[in-house]
Amino acid sequence: MSSDARKLDAIDRRILAALQGDASLSMTDLAARVGLSTTPCWRRVRALEEAGVIRGRVALLAPDRIGLGTTVFVAVRTAQHNAEWLDRFAAAVRTFPEVVEFYRMSGEIDYMLKVVVPDIPAFDRFYKRLIASVDMTDVSSSFAMEEIKNTTELPLDYL
Repeated sequence: MSSDARKLDAIDRRILAALQGDASLSMTDLAARVGLSTTPCWRRVRALEEAGVIRGRVALLAPDRIGLGTTVFVAVRTAQHNAEWLDRFAAAVRTFPEVVEFYRMSGEIDYMLKVVVPDIPAFDRFYKRLIASVDMTDVSSSFAMEEIKNTTELPLDYL
């Protein structure tokens, strides 16, 4: 466990598992699921939020049901490995709503972006805006052919 990780007990883990499965649970239903009364459950949830363990609660949308059926993984390599370039690149990437995930990588790829768009022409428009934003050495894209597993639920067995 990392040094900044909060020590979680079995009840905290049950709360997190329940909320990962359904963040719309009422506090009464959540408390019943984890074996607490409402007020202590609320206090624990609030403590988990204040500690940053729970970052937020969201509605998960089905991309294909809202016209965003194309997922593309974009690998970026750069010859510029300095903070100024990264700051410019990160600021540019943050302006693209199509980018739903953005990582700095180890190995041969420097940065990886997960991009969600309606179709290939929309990706091409995104790509042209991306390469115009900052200088990059190499940009390669891989289109997801089939989504086999996609979850927002983190494994809690390591806590």
